[in-house]
Amino acid sequence: MSGLAQRNCVPCRGGVPALTREGIAPLLEQLEPGWSVAERSGPTGNVRVLERTYRFKNFAGAMNAAAAVGRMAEEQQHHPDLHVSWGKLGVEIWTHKIGGLTESDFVFAAKCDAILRDAH
Repeated sequence: MSGLAQRNCVPCRGGVPALTREGIAPLLEQLEPGWSVAERSGPTGNVRVLERTYRFKNFAGAMNAAAAVGRMAEEQQHHPDLHVSWGKLGVEIWTHKIGGLTESDFVFAAKCDAILRDAH
């Protein structure tokens, strides 16, 4: 388990800047392969989003994984967008209050990897 996965997400109260590309790079390196940063169009401009798609043998596996991530999200008070389809679970994470990425987004991603490592 990575050091990030052992930490807890810190709820963002706003008023902090989103991570820059330079701040993102070392955190992204600490995650398992498969995570990437994408830009999405948001209400106030482009938003950087951390994303990964996990693969499963069937729909039930993807649903079970989504439920596990959902339980962890409630515990961490950090809520991703989840996209479930046959054999796939897509996870998109960003901090909505600041319209970008924070260190907690990477902590959450590492926790996803830890709980889904043996599931897919």
